[in-house]
Amino acid sequence: MYGQEYTKTTFKLAKMNLAIRGIAADLGDYAANTFTDDRHKDLKADFIMANPPFNQKDWRSENQLTDDPRWEGYDTPPTSNANYGWILNMVSKLSSNGVAGFILANGALSADGTEGEIRRKMIERGLVEAIVILPRNLFYSTDISVTLWILNANKKARVVNRNGEEIHYRDREKEILFIDMRQMGEPFEKKYVRFTDEDIRKVADTYHNWQREGHTETYTDMPEFCKSVRVNEEGGIADKGFSLVPSKYIEFVNRDESVDYDTHMKELQSELADILRQEAISRESVLNVFKSLGYEIKL
Repeated sequence: MYGQEYTKTTFKLAKMNLAIRGIAADLGDYAANTFTDDRHKDLKADFIMANPPFNQKDWRSENQLTDDPRWEGYDTPPTSNANYGWILNMVSKLSSNGVAGFILANGALSADGTEGEIRRKMIERGLVEAIVILPRNLFYSTDISVTLWILNANKKARVVNRNGEEIHYRDREKEILFIDMRQMGEPFEKKYVRFTDEDIRKVADTYHNWQREGHTETYTDMPEFCKSVRVNEEGGIADKGFSLVPSKYIEFVNRDESVDYDTHMKELQSELADILRQEAISRESVLNVFKSLGYEIKL
C-alpha cells in the first residue's frame, strides 16, 4: 500500500495504524505536500482509494506547477480549487488496468471553465466509469451529499481471471453508469446515515452486472436509482455539456401526474367546510354556556 500525508501527526498515526494491521506500506520518508513534494512520482497503481480535501483553495501559486507532468494532456487545474488537481494526480498514478475510487464535493460534477475542459477530456478518453451520488449525513466530517467517482483506465472488452473465475468485460469506453443512493441507508447514531449490507450489495451487483457481457439480461436502468448513458447519444453526456450530475440522466418519477386536481380540490373544500361547521357549532355551545352563567359575550 502506498500513500502520502501532509500532516506530521496524521502521518505517524497512519504508519502505526497500518503496522498494527500487518499491512506493508510505503508512505514516503516524511510527511509532505502531495502537489509540491510527490513522494511517489513513478508509482502506477492497480487500485486507488482516496478522500481528498474538498474545494481546496490557493493550493498552488499562480505560476507554480504549471508544467507538472501529472497534468500532461490536460489543462492545468485552477488555483481557485484543487478538486481537479487531485483527480489528475490520481489519473497519473493509474496502471494500464488501474481503477480509482474517490469522493469529492458535488460541485466537481458540473464545474465549468478549466475544470469543465479537464472533465470533458477525461470523458472523451473513456476514463470515467461510474458516478455515484451519496446521501447527506453519511460522514462525521460533513453533512452534505457528496459524490463517489470511479475511474477506470481500461474500459475495453477483455477477459480477466480473478480468483479462478473468468470475468468477461464488455466495451464501455463510450458509456458511464450513474447511480443515486440518496434514498438508501438507515438511521445511525441519531443524526447520521449508514448503508446496510443489502444496500451495498445492490449497488455492487448493479455496477458489476453493467460492466460485463450479457448485461442486457442482468442490468436494467431503474428510475430514481440508475441509468447507463452513452457519451454521444441524443440527450447523452456530450449533449448536456459533459456534466456528470446524475439527476440530469436518471429518470425521476413525477408522482403528481396521477393526481386529479379538480377532484382532490373538491374533497379538500368539502373537508374544510365540515371543519368550519364544526367550529361554528362549538363556538355557539361555548357562548350558550356563558349565557347560562349570566355573562354576555360579544364577538
